[in-house]
Amino acid sequence: MKRLAILGGGYGGLRILLDLLEKQLPEDIEITIIDRNPYHSVKTEFYTIAAGTSAERDVRMDFPQDERVRYVYGEIQQIDTSNEQIHLTGHDPVPYDYLVIALGCEDNYHGVPGAAEFTESVQTFRRVRHTGMAVGNLPAYGKVTIVGAGLSGIEVAAEIRESRSDLNIRVLDRGATVLKAFDPKIQEHVTDWFRSNDVDVFHNSSVEYVEHGGVCNNGVCYINDVTIWTAGVQPNQLARDLPFEKDNQDKIVVNDYFQVPAQKNVYIVGDCASSVHSPSGQLAGQQGEQIAEVLLAVLTGGRPKRPKEIKLKGTLGSLGKTDGFGNMMQKPVTGYLPRMLKSGVLWLNKRH
Repeated sequence: MKRLAILGGGYGGLRILLDLLEKQLPEDIEITIIDRNPYHSVKTEFYTIAAGTSAERDVRMDFPQDERVRYVYGEIQQIDTSNEQIHLTGHDPVPYDYLVIALGCEDNYHGVPGAAEFTESVQTFRRVRHTGMAVGNLPAYGKVTIVGAGLSGIEVAAEIRESRSDLNIRVLDRGATVLKAFDPKIQEHVTDWFRSNDVDVFHNSSVEYVEHGGVCNNGVCYINDVTIWTAGVQPNQLARDLPFEKDNQDKIVVNDYFQVPAQKNVYIVGDCASSVHSPSGQLAGQQGEQIAEVLLAVLTGGRPKRPKEIKLKGTLGSLGKTDGFGNMMQKPVTGYLPRMLKSGVLWLNKRH
C-alpha cells in the first residue's frame, strides 16, 4: 500500500486531489486529506465575509466524495518528516509514504507590537468569520482601519464601504500609491474609486503599534473600533518549522518537480513553496496540476516529465459588486468587465 497524505484542502491541495481522481490510479494507493475544516474554502472571496456581503456557504465547497480518499479533520500539531507521520490534536498519527504540504499562509505582523493581539484577519475561515462579526456589529459611524493596500486590503475596504455606507473607513498604505505592483492606470482607478466613495487612504504609512481601540501610525494615534490586518503574509508556521532549506521569505526551496531536494517524497505547493511568482490561488492551482502529473508518474512506477514553466493568466480584483480592475493579456483593465470576469471565474471554479 502506497500512502499519500495531502495537508490542506486549499487551491493547491484540492487541485492535486481532483486531478489524481480523474486518472486510473493503482488499487494500492491510499489518499488522505488532512484539513481543519470539512470543506474547501474559496479564500479569494473571504473579503465578502469580512464585509458581510456573502453568506458563509457561498464561499465554501464540499470536498469530493470518493472511495479512494480518506478525510481527517483536525488541527495539525507536527509534521514529523523523520518518522514520516503527521500528528494531530485528538487523532492517532497519520503515516505517509508521500507527502504534499499545501498549508497556505498566515499573517505576517512584521514585529509590530499589538498587531497579533488587536487586529482582525482575512487569512482563515475562522478568523474572517470573526472579522465579519466585528464589522457587522459596529454601531452607526463606527471606525474601521485596514492596514495594507495590496489586493486583499483594497477588496476588503471597498466591500465594507459597499456594505456599510455609514462607516468611517481608513486605509494605511505603506507605499506612495495603492497596489504598487499594478499598472498606474489601475492605481489611478482605485484611488479615484476610494475618493468618490469616501474611503480615506494614508500613504507612506508606518504603523508603530496597535492597541485595543486604536492604531498608531507615523506618530499619530487614531481612535479605532476595528483594525483589519492585510499587510503581508508568510508561510504557515508548520512549514516554517520544518528542517528544510528556506528562501529569504521563509518558503521551502523545491526542485523542478516541487520536491524537497533532501526528501523527494515530500512535495510543496502554493504559499509554502519558494517561487519567482507572488502567492495566489491561481499559482497554487497551476502548481497543483503539475504536481499531480509528477505524482501520477511516481505512483505508477514511471519517470515524471519536467513540468513546464508556469505562466499566470493575470489578476482580477473587485471594487464592490459592479466595479473592478485587473491585468488581462498583460494589459490593465478597469470597470465592470474585470468585475464580471471575476464573478465568472468563481462560478466556473464552483461548478468544476
